[in-house]
Amino acid sequence: MLHLKSIAGLDELSSSLIKEINEIGKIKIYPENSPAMDSDDTLKHFYIVLEGCIKVFQYNPDKNREQTLYLLRRKDFFDVLTLLDHKPHEVYTTALQTSQVLELPIERVRTWLHTNPAFNKAFFPYLSRQFREIESLATDLSLYDTSTRLIKLLLKNLNNSAKNLPLLNKLSHEDIASLIGTARQVVSRQLQELKKEGIIDIERKRIHLKNLDKLIDKVQL
Repeated sequence: MLHLKSIAGLDELSSSLIKEINEIGKIKIYPENSPAMDSDDTLKHFYIVLEGCIKVFQYNPDKNREQTLYLLRRKDFFDVLTLLDHKPHEVYTTALQTSQVLELPIERVRTWLHTNPAFNKAFFPYLSRQFREIESLATDLSLYDTSTRLIKLLLKNLNNSAKNLPLLNKLSHEDIASLIGTARQVVSRQLQELKKEGIIDIERKRIHLKNLDKLIDKVQL
């Protein structure tokens, strides 16, 4: 039993569909820092992330640079593009943490898209959010400098109640750099500048926000 109802956003599926998913789904585990699902996998299977964090990225071998497109976390789907257009999606993936996914036959999922309104109710809002995330990334890379992109990333991932950054604190500076399209050295330097200004504190490689208003002011400027 996969207990799919425990995943927020999928708990409104019909009991019959949940039963079917639990019967045909297979659990796959990707160790930390290992490749995860590739384009051949997603031609045959569709995935729901149950635990962990998986980076989806493009890589330029000539420049030895990568650009993270998005991070897959609990209740995220992969790969929606292949599901919809039946074509390979040439991206790379890496498990940033030990990750657990639910693997489903992609043809069965395509059948649900045509026949199951409850599945669509979970799928299409997720698709819209993913499109907005890619649009936001394209806008940031085109219109903002690296300092502003880093600040926007900090604000996006801020846990306001605790003033910490639970996701970013699990990433290396190289992974953070890949999220905003720059180099590790640039991220390290800009984080140190924010620390000198009293906006953040960095202890044992963990970032803690000290002055939210000042951070917001830097974006507005």
